[in-house]
Amino acid sequence: MGRPITCCLTVLLLSGSALLLSFNGCSSSSTQTTTGTPSKIQHVVILFQENRTPDNLFHDPVLIANGADIASSGLDSSGNTIQLTAGPLGTNYDLGHQHNDFLAMYDGGKMDGANNTGCGPAANCPANAQYQYVQASDVAPYFQMAEQYTFGDRMFQTNEGPSFPAHQFILSGTSAPTATSNLFAAENPTKNEAGCAAPATALVALIDPTGQESSSIYPCFEHPTLTDELGAAGLIWRYYAPSAGSIWTAPNAIQHICGPNATPPNATACVGSQWTSNVVLYTTQNPDPILTDISNKQLATVSWVIPSGQNSDHPGNPNDAGPSWIATIVNAIGSSSYWANTAIIITWDDWGGWYDHVPPPQVIDNGTSWGSGYLYGFRVPLIVVSPYAKPAYISHVNHDFGSILKFIETTFSLPSLGYADAPADDLSDCFNFSQTPLQFQTIAAPQGADFFLHDTRPPTDPDDD
Repeated sequence: MGRPITCCLTVLLLSGSALLLSFNGCSSSSTQTTTGTPSKIQHVVILFQENRTPDNLFHDPVLIANGADIASSGLDSSGNTIQLTAGPLGTNYDLGHQHNDFLAMYDGGKMDGANNTGCGPAANCPANAQYQYVQASDVAPYFQMAEQYTFGDRMFQTNEGPSFPAHQFILSGTSAPTATSNLFAAENPTKNEAGCAAPATALVALIDPTGQESSSIYPCFEHPTLTDELGAAGLIWRYYAPSAGSIWTAPNAIQHICGPNATPPNATACVGSQWTSNVVLYTTQNPDPILTDISNKQLATVSWVIPSGQNSDHPGNPNDAGPSWIATIVNAIGSSSYWANTAIIITWDDWGGWYDHVPPPQVIDNGTSWGSGYLYGFRVPLIVVSPYAKPAYISHVNHDFGSILKFIETTFSLPSLGYADAPADDLSDCFNFSQTPLQFQTIAAPQGADFFLHDTRPPTDPDDD
């Protein structure tokens, strides 16, 4: 898919020495392509969970013994060492994870300001709430997958804030409103209402080239996405999500995918052909449609799968079904004919306000036109499950959401979008396509497919349960 050569690298210098980049369609060639991997991968499934860091979610002694970089203590802003303490996956409090919370925790690279981020409601917040890790009994399915396949301890969130921009990055490698904008969506929109059919009062804050959130915009954008590249190649994609109008349903904020029923901000629904053909919403009649599609042998080439509130790892959610839900999808693929040719990429959309000890690195210029000098967001966990994933392997290579896009581009010989995918690696260190394919072993989990397929609770958004 050709496009004009427009290079709009905008480095945003922020307080605390944090840097942001506005990813705006920088490409050195309108026909830029990546080198295809072996055709052994024919399906990619992205399971995009909620709001955790490796230090919070993966206190797994096996991973740590194998070299995973997981801290047992952290620093606060007074220089005190705070021992991380165990707690449940489900909590009745949430932690601050907006851009200002990033700056507070990052603290110029010292990673000692987690105690200066928010926690609420205050009455529910334990002492040093940000310095907790999840007790092993609640996340055993994650441990089993990470120990058996590939675990990444250098997976960084591409953006430095909450879920809305993160979900834009995982779909298209940018959260800029247009392909040539020098602004960057940095926060969640008003009342978490996003997309081209959101109320006219919905606004999302933008960071400008000076590093200030000095303007806002209606959260309906127009620029190329990875789904465009897939469609141009005749490849089927699906995006599974709980609802149409939320910050976690990334396609609703791309006008040509949404196809709004009136000119935004006057639209009330997405009705476009790409939306109706490719976006699958959860219902009480079909509460887990990815499982249904796997069973019916209708798995798309590329699938994005977002948890409902009932199955989310988001803090403030009292449930702990997220690990079982992920395991159920992995088991469904693993026990089907899809196992032989599928890569499952499990990651989390943002750090959620939890302590993490690794300062995000600056992007290194790897010969692309993007240059170097900007920071990723904080670490999030990464698990790669596939018959060709390196077994019991810890990846110490820097990855971000752009790496997932580049892996898909590489796998299916698609053009580069020229956004966050351009400087990213392609996850190649996580795979060995020459190895004897791994035999699938069922992931043990408290809840199985029957539980999720017959869940009669109305689906909610990931932090609304």
